[in-house]
Amino acid sequence: MEKGTRKTVLRLALSAVLMFVAVFTIMPPLYTLLCEVTGLRKVGGAYEAEEIKVDAERWVNVQFVATHNDAMPWEFRPMTYKVKVNPGQKTVIKYFAKNNTDRPMVAQAVPSITPFSAVNYFHKIECFCFNHQPLEGGESAELGLEFVVDQDLPKQVTTITLSYTLFDITEQAKPGLAQLN
Repeated sequence: MEKGTRKTVLRLALSAVLMFVAVFTIMPPLYTLLCEVTGLRKVGGAYEAEEIKVDAERWVNVQFVATHNDAMPWEFRPMTYKVKVNPGQKTVIKYFAKNNTDRPMVAQAVPSITPFSAVNYFHKIECFCFNHQPLEGGESAELGLEFVVDQDLPKQVTTITLSYTLFDITEQAKPGLAQLN
């Protein structure tokens, strides 16, 4: 191989490695910041309602999906994959998370809702996604989610899918790891 060709191949390989490092370490915090600033794919913070009126005449299917970033070695899944709720009805489900490594790690769940027209009508009252999730190596946890679907959800929306992607934020959350010890 010529010296110039070898140099180009080396530069391309180094660029690919740097891109992967950027995707797995820099992108999750930037994605969270982008969502906060623009409101894109934002599912909101804790919802507080004085009095919630239940629409007993209507049903909405809510599906739950869990994925994790390729660099995240945890097991992560909803313990309930689908529920049928009346708008206004408070509902609690749980997700399961297990740190499959032998070292302490901290995770952050980033939510997304489809269809997009339902984003403003799905309200989380309590959610594990509001906080970082530190787990010791081999430790598992049940992570709670309490939500309500707003009675004003457009009538044509009959199914909502809530998806969480779990990211490793151990390096960014060193103080959270100190709390484990």
